[in-house]
This record gives sequence, C-alpha cells and structure tokens, in this order.
Amino acid sequence: MLEKINETTDFLKGIGFNSPDAGIILGTGLGGLTVRILNAIEINYREIPNFPVSTVEGHEGKLICGNFGGKKIVAMKGRFHYYEGYGTEQITFPVRVLKYLGIKYLFLSNAAGGLNPDFEIGDIMIITDHINMLPNPLIGHNDDRIGPRFPDMGEAYDKSLINKSEQIALKHGIKIRKGVYLATTGPTFETPAEYKYFRIIGADAVGMSTTPEVITARHMGLTCFAVSIITDLGVEGKIKYTTHRSVLEEAARTEERMTTIMTDLIASL
Repeated sequence: MLEKINETTDFLKGIGFNSPDAGIILGTGLGGLTVRILNAIEINYREIPNFPVSTVEGHEGKLICGNFGGKKIVAMKGRFHYYEGYGTEQITFPVRVLKYLGIKYLFLSNAAGGLNPDFEIGDIMIITDHINMLPNPLIGHNDDRIGPRFPDMGEAYDKSLINKSEQIALKHGIKIRKGVYLATTGPTFETPAEYKYFRIIGADAVGMSTTPEVITARHMGLTCFAVSIITDLGVEGKIKYTTHRSVLEEAARTEERMTTIMTDLIASL
C-alpha cells in the first residue's frame, strides 16, 4: 500500500499539492464550501493515479488545493462509500494520501438522519464519538511504517476542536447539537425498527460514511473534527419518506452555517 500512497502523493505534489495544513472531506450535497478556497488548483479524481471515482449524485469528485481560513488545505469534493462497491481500503486510500501530502488535521462533514428526539431537520451536530457498523478499514495486514496494529480510539474526535467549534458557533449565533454518529453500509435508508435500535444503543445520528475515514486518520495520528447535517429524522412520530434528492436539498440549506464554523475553526489552527 505504501508504494501506491507514495506514487499518488508524488503525482499530486508535482502539480502543486504541497505542504497543506489540513484536509477536508465534504459529504453529500456539501461541496459548496469549495467556492471559498482561494488560489485553487483542481483535479478530477479520475485523473489521479490509484484514486477511486465517486459515483453518487452530490459528490462531484474533485480534489482541490488552496487557501481557506488563512491556511493551506486540500479538500475532497465528494467521498467514496462502501455501498458503491468499494472496499474499505479503497474508501480510505485518499485519507492516507492526504496524510502523506503533509496534513496534520482532518475535517469531515456528512449528511445524516437524526435519531435524537430533540433534533430537527437542518440542525448541525458536532460529532463527539461514533459507532462503526461498517467493516473496519484496518482489517488485514498492517504496515507498521504507516501506523500501529492496534490504534487507540479513546478520543477519535478532538475535544479541543469541539470546544473551539462551540465558541465559534456561539459567536455567530449558530445553534449546534453534539452527539454520537453511527455508520451503516447503506445504500438503503433505515427501517423504523433500525432507527429505534440505533437510538437504543446510543446513537444520535445515522449515516453511511465518515467512520472508516476517521479510523484510518487516527491510525496515522491525524487530529479529527467532524460534523453531521441533519437532513431527515428517524424519530418515532417524525419519520417521513426520505429520498436522496431530499437529503441533498436539506444539506444545501444548512451548508452556509457549517462553512462558517469550518472556516473559523481552520483559521484558529
């Protein structure tokens, strides 16, 4: 794997993706943040050696490098999912490339279904912990040059960045929630019984991404911060018919507030 990481990293450095401070992975319908990236260099995933290709609407499939919040960042405009047929090693390969490009922080966003009865559509949830119900991306041979065989996940989401995000939200008058994110394989939205089960075991929101990327990032010692945009509700009495289109529309309505938090948070690094 390290040989492929180095090949991809060398290619990207050769076109100007040099020494970024942070990486950002943008979830379903949340790619609009990239318009704030200054002096941007863009490349389509299909042009990058060893990269998967994003196949889902709302995931444009571009890697973008530039200045954001006064820092140099690399943004993934669209991610990869297990339900697309990719293995977890493929899903998380870009995270490893970002690490070898030089990032020290990884910021992630996703669209998720709310399970907490206090949540409403359009809420921003700061992820404090997760429950991973996808195959673990570290299963198989471990290359000790990349990370340890048994990485600790006691603080998968950095507490200091969570505290900073709360202060930023308060300054801008943005209401936020905090909670536990649960990841499933997808691509089906959940049944009422599944929503109930996920809530019982401690989840506040459910989606189909993020946890493999965070596990991989922590395996390599990256500091992580993640947010969920609550685009639908899996709360008894509030469950409505959900489509991918409705998720995209709700994510777009909340994106500006999420971008404000991300901009100030990255500027504070």
